[in-house]
Amino acid sequence: MFLKMQIYNKLGGKAGNGGLMDLFAAFLRKQIRNYMFGSVVAVLAVGSLVLLSSLQISKVEYLRLSIVLLLSFVIMVFTEISIFIKQMKPLRAALNEQKPTLAMLEKAYLQTHRLPKVAVHRILGPHLLGLSLPAFLMTAWLIWTGLVSFPYYYLLIAVVGAVLVACMHALIEFFLTCSAIIPLIKEFRNRALEMYGVDFSLEGHVFVSIRPKFLVSCMLIGTFPLFLFIMATQIRLLTLKSVPASDLNGYWEWAGLVLVIGILFSSVAAWLLTASVQHPINELYQAMNNVKDGRLLQVQDEYSDEFSKLVAGFNMMVRGLQAREQQNRQLLDSYFTTLAVALDARDPYTAGHSLRVAEYSVIIGQLAGLAGQKLDNLRKSALLHDIGKIGVRDSVLFKEENLTDEEFDQIKSHPVLGENILRQIEPVEIMAPYLGGVRSHHERYDGKGYPDGLAGRAIPLFGRIIAVADAYDAMTSDRPYRKGISHERALEILEQGKGTQWDPEFAGLFIAYFSKSGKSGKSAESGYPGRTG
Repeated sequence: MFLKMQIYNKLGGKAGNGGLMDLFAAFLRKQIRNYMFGSVVAVLAVGSLVLLSSLQISKVEYLRLSIVLLLSFVIMVFTEISIFIKQMKPLRAALNEQKPTLAMLEKAYLQTHRLPKVAVHRILGPHLLGLSLPAFLMTAWLIWTGLVSFPYYYLLIAVVGAVLVACMHALIEFFLTCSAIIPLIKEFRNRALEMYGVDFSLEGHVFVSIRPKFLVSCMLIGTFPLFLFIMATQIRLLTLKSVPASDLNGYWEWAGLVLVIGILFSSVAAWLLTASVQHPINELYQAMNNVKDGRLLQVQDEYSDEFSKLVAGFNMMVRGLQAREQQNRQLLDSYFTTLAVALDARDPYTAGHSLRVAEYSVIIGQLAGLAGQKLDNLRKSALLHDIGKIGVRDSVLFKEENLTDEEFDQIKSHPVLGENILRQIEPVEIMAPYLGGVRSHHERYDGKGYPDGLAGRAIPLFGRIIAVADAYDAMTSDRPYRKGISHERALEILEQGKGTQWDPEFAGLFIAYFSKSGKSGKSAESGYPGRTG
């Protein structure tokens, strides 16, 4: 109770922030309980019941040594309290304010994550300096004054035991703190999200790696009882006068062999355990990176323990994402097709023009070696290549007579209008692959096109491909002011314009494809496209 009051007085909160400070108080209570549990198990139980019970000394000497142990324990506790209070200050500062700054919350969040690691430092330091050093000095004084009757040699064994006890206490405190900090981590994260819209995350940063955590834990668990047993047995044997000296001399050879075997088995077990845990973690981490990069790949389930549940859950998530991805893809495809059909429906003479240009563009793209997402981007770009004509007046777009220069300039503005329309669609990065084809499908390979007068390979790839497909469909389609030319004649014009009006590679691929197949480029559902500009 005194220990709790000391900590509460140092770390007490302001009035009016009761809920948060209640959370902090609950955390402190849990930390104190954890500390007392670890101290009792590691210090009092091990120190008094194992080491002291091995000594053949009088009850008075037991009492004196118990007092030394108790005084050293009190010094250690107060040393740890001072360190603990310092470690808790960032947490208290964030929880004690009605509206803490984002920096305060972030500092408290990170400090909370560090608590298990700093708990190890907090335990080891006071144990060695606050417990071992005072106990060593007071016991040495008792031996020197003759108040206890055992050799100084026992002090060396006691120091080794104190180090082991400190390590075991630190191990217990580490794992108990890992559990105790979870409510505080959630609280700091929620407060940052509610107040500032910032979601705290370690982004994969590791404060304590699994490998050293498992190695140290297994080594301590495997060797700690051996060390204590060997030391207690050594003390016991030294106090028994009936044990021959030869047996005492050979004891440490036997004890050393036992320790080596114990350490070897602990090391192998720790290595195997670490490998068995790290492998599935690494597999899942790599799989999550794939998902982050857009590769929805499932993980092969090769585990027979609880990691199988994690893999099954991950694969279930991936299948759900794949289904949503497929739905989004279908929805986007429908959206593009609907826009193209709606554009063509504006003019009865342009029915099917965008769909046919997309079909021809895909053919050229496939012949040029495009595939996958790039080919799909080409098709969508071709579907929307004339979307800018929405901004051209009907009187100009549907005019049957020759256009004036001003009217033709309006027609020529539709690539830029189309790009500007697509730039209004969010998110911007989704539409970015289609902008080049929409803006540049009227550029000429010799640099005499519009709107930017680009030449050669300076023209975006999609623009050069769509230009060939658009020109062919425009030439072979009927217009209100002229009849469409034949398939053969259109291919001749494309052949003549290779390297001047159209990219020679893509025009050549298109011509060769239809020349070898002997088919007409017109689909059965072709209509009567109007003016393309």
